Amino acid sequence: MRAGDDLDRFDVAILAALRKNARISNKRLAEAVGLAPSTCLERVRRLVELGVLRGFHADVNLGPLDMGMQAMIAVRMREHSRELVDSFRAYALTLPQVLGVFHVSGADDFLVHVAVRDAHELRDLALDAFTTRPEVDRIETRLIFEHMSSWTLPGPAVEDD
Repeated sequence: MRAGDDLDRFDVAILAALRKNARISNKRLAEAVGLAPSTCLERVRRLVELGVLRGFHADVNLGPLDMGMQAMIAVRMREHSRELVDSFRAYALTLPQVLGVFHVSGADDFLVHVAVRDAHELRDLALDAFTTRPEVDRIETRLIFEHMSSWTLPGPAVEDD
């Protein structure tokens, strides 16, 4: 977001409503936040242009897709250079099992969220896709027993102008 492009309470209300239901119609969104539909639509377009709204996504149950096991793979790099970090991130995002890549601080450099069919596929993914990478020093895999998301908008509410 650029300087001077502050969000007001209507923008925050729009973001909160879209976070809960990205498929809400513009008419219902406008009613929910107290704006005219044309004004609401312009505000959504502005939020997209500013990069505040980066996309609209579906929450998919992976079980019916035969991807019933999820894990976080903690990755520690051999060296810490921008080139290696960028290279690993780009590589990880090409793997079809990868749901998300988090570049983190602490003992590990990345947490990679993956979904696989079973323990055998997870083992093969860890061995073939991660430990073979020259920039990777070590990995540690943690199974995810349950994953829940909050669809509320974090942070303090924006005050009226």
